[in-house]
Amino acid sequence: MSKITTELLLERAVPKSTRLRKIETLNLNLPDLRVLNCNNNKLEDVTALKQFPLLEELTYENNVFLTLNDDYKVMFLLQNLRLLNGKDITKLANHVRNVNSHKLTSKVTAHWEKFFRDQLPEKHTAEQAKAIKKKFLKSVQTNVLYGPSSLSEFTRWRVKMIAEEFLACSLGLESNTDTEPEEKMDEDEEESTESPSEAAGDVSQVTVTPSKRKRNNSKPRFGNKRSKSQVNTEEEAAVNPRKSSHVQDDPAPDKPRTSNHPGKEATPEQGAEGTHKNGEQFPKGQSNRRSSQLTREQKSQEQGNGVVSLTPVKNSKGKEDVSAEPLHFLQCHSKGNSREDFKTELWSCVFEPLLESGARKDPIVSSSRTVATCGGESVCLIDCETGTVLKKYKVVTEVFFSVAWTTLTMVIGDSQKKSHNILAAAGRRGIVKLIHVAADFCYGEIKAHKKPIATVCFSPTRETHLFTASYDKRIALWDIGIPDCDYNFKASQLLVLEARSVPLRLALVPTCPEQHLLAGCEDGCFAWNIKLDKKQKNRPFEAVFQFPDEDGGMTASHSIDGLAFLNDDVVVSKSSKPGCIYLWSWSRSFDAKGKGCQQTVSAVILAELEWSTTDMPYLTLSTCPAKEYVFCGDEKGNVWMYNLSNHTRAWSSAKGKRSDRRIPPTQILKWPELRVAGEQLSEVAVNNVVSDPTFTYLVVLTSVNITAIWKKS
Repeated sequence: MSKITTELLLERAVPKSTRLRKIETLNLNLPDLRVLNCNNNKLEDVTALKQFPLLEELTYENNVFLTLNDDYKVMFLLQNLRLLNGKDITKLANHVRNVNSHKLTSKVTAHWEKFFRDQLPEKHTAEQAKAIKKKFLKSVQTNVLYGPSSLSEFTRWRVKMIAEEFLACSLGLESNTDTEPEEKMDEDEEESTESPSEAAGDVSQVTVTPSKRKRNNSKPRFGNKRSKSQVNTEEEAAVNPRKSSHVQDDPAPDKPRTSNHPGKEATPEQGAEGTHKNGEQFPKGQSNRRSSQLTREQKSQEQGNGVVSLTPVKNSKGKEDVSAEPLHFLQCHSKGNSREDFKTELWSCVFEPLLESGARKDPIVSSSRTVATCGGESVCLIDCETGTVLKKYKVVTEVFFSVAWTTLTMVIGDSQKKSHNILAAAGRRGIVKLIHVAADFCYGEIKAHKKPIATVCFSPTRETHLFTASYDKRIALWDIGIPDCDYNFKASQLLVLEARSVPLRLALVPTCPEQHLLAGCEDGCFAWNIKLDKKQKNRPFEAVFQFPDEDGGMTASHSIDGLAFLNDDVVVSKSSKPGCIYLWSWSRSFDAKGKGCQQTVSAVILAELEWSTTDMPYLTLSTCPAKEYVFCGDEKGNVWMYNLSNHTRAWSSAKGKRSDRRIPPTQILKWPELRVAGEQLSEVAVNNVVSDPTFTYLVVLTSVNITAIWKKS
C-alpha cells in the first residue's frame, strides 16, 4: 500500500513560466491531501479544490485573480479546513457552513413559497418543470440578498446551489451538483462614502517627537521594506509590495448592502430600498450622508483625527534647510479602520481642479487645497489646510493604486448645465470607479482590464478621455461619457496601445496631448501615436528611448517608475537602477517624421539630478511646472526638491549642452521622528509626493500608511 500524500507544494512544483490557472489541469488524484501550497500562480477559480476533501491547511497568496469570495467558497467546500493563508479561520468557517447556509436556505425557501409555488401546476410536464426551474434559479440569485455586497458573488454561488438542492428534494427536479462557476452577473462591491466626522473617526493619532534623529539598530516594528527581488515578475509586481490579504474577519452578515446603481443605494442609516429609517426618501442617485465641515472646536475634541503639529527637524549643520512647514500627519487609509495598520502603502494623490463657478470662485483661494489620495481599500479627500478628511470612499475587496480628476459639464435638471468634478479611482481588480464627489456618490464603474491597473490619467483637452495602464501590458483609452441627471452614462473603448512590459507611468505630451503619449514601463520609456483620425484601434509603440547605462553605453531597457513633464518640452524620468533622475528634451529626441513605427531613439539628455542610490522600486516623482520644481521621495522618508528655474532657459536653446555635473537638490525635507505607542515608526519610504499647482501645499504618501502634508512658508 502506497504512502498517503499529506502535503503538496505547488509553488515549487510548477515552473513560473507555466503558472497554474486551474488546479484540475494537473489531474491530481490525492483524496487524502492535508496541506496544499499554491502561492504565486494565476489561479482563477477555487472550486476544483473540492477534490481534496480532507484538506486542513491551504495557502494561495499572490494569486491576483482570487478574491474574498473565493476564500468563502473554499471555507464551505472544505469542511476540515482550519488554516487559510496562515490564518485560523475555524470560527469564520463554521459561520459560513452553518449560520450562513441556514439563513440562505430560509430565504430561498421563502422566495419559492411567495413567488413560484403557485406557478407550477400539480400535474406538470417535464418541460414545465425545466422552465420553472430556469426562471426560479435566475430570480433567486438576483433577489436573495444576505451579508455585505463584497460577498455577492459567493452569495449567488451558494444560493444557486441551495436552490437546486431544494428543487431536487421538493419537486424531484434534477440537481446540478457541479460547483463550477457560471457566467458572472454584475456584482456590487461593499462601498461606502463617509462624511468628515465619520472619516475623522477612522484617522489615528500619531505622536511626533521633533528631536534629533537616532539610529535604531533593533528590528523595526513597523514598515514594509521592499527590495529589488520583490518585483522580479509582472505577477509579483501586481501584488507585492502592493499586498492585500484575502481572509478577513466576519464582515457583519446582517449589514445592509450598498450599491453603485442610482436609486438603490443603501447605507447603515438606510433600509434595503434606499429609504431612511425614519421614512425619508433620499434623492435618486445620492447618498443620505450629509457632508459638513467640522468646526475647530469639534476637530480639537476629535480624539482620532490624526492631526499633529511639529517643528521641522534641523540638519546636521544646525541650519534649517527646510522651506516648508509640516502641518499634518494622517493615518486615514487603514485596512478595516485598524489603528494598528502601518503596512498599507499609499500610492497616488492628485489635487482637485478648481471650478470656475460657485463657492470655489474665491480670490483668496488661488489654488485648490483639496487632495484625493489612495491606498489599500480606500480613497480619501483631504483639506490640506485643516487636515480634515472630508470624505472617504471604501471598497473592501480593492487595493487602489491610482486616482485622477476631470471636470464634466452635466445636465442637472430643466436642461440646466453645471460643472462638476469627477474622480476616477482604479487598482488591483482592473475596475475604474467613477465618483461624483459633490454628491458623495460612486455612480458607475468601467471593467477596463482583467489584470490590475497601475495608473490612470485624463486628457487635459478632452475631459471624457481616460487612459488606463494595466499589468496586462496594455494602455486603453476610454471615453467615459457624461452622466445624465439619473447618472446613466455610456463608456466606450477608443484605443488599445500595446506595450512590451507593464506600463507604470503615463504622460501626455503638453504640446500635442491628442497626438502623443509617453509611458514609463518596466523595460523602458515608450511613445505612441494616439490620434483618433486613424482607423487602427490596436497600436504598437511608435518609439522607444535609450538612456545611458552604468557602463557608459546606451540602453533602452531601464525600468522607468517616474515620468513627468517639467514644461512643454523637458521630460523628467527616473529609473530605480542608476540612482539618478534624467531631464531630457522631447522635441530634440523624438522626430514624428522619423523612421516610422517602433524606432529606437536616443534621449537627448539635458541634465541629471542627484538623487538617492537606492534600487527600491515605485518611488515616483512629480513636477510643478508653474514653479519649475521637481519632487521625489526616497527610501528614508525624505523629499528631494529641485528648483530648476535657473536652468530651463539654457535648455530651451537648441544649442544647449548637457551639464557634466549632476544638479544637487535645492533642499531636502527630512522625515521627522514619529512615535506610535512609544515606538519609533521606522523604515519609511516615500512612494509619491505631489504639490498643488501653485506649490502652496506638498502631500507626501508613504509606505507606512501615513499621509504627510507640508505647507510652503
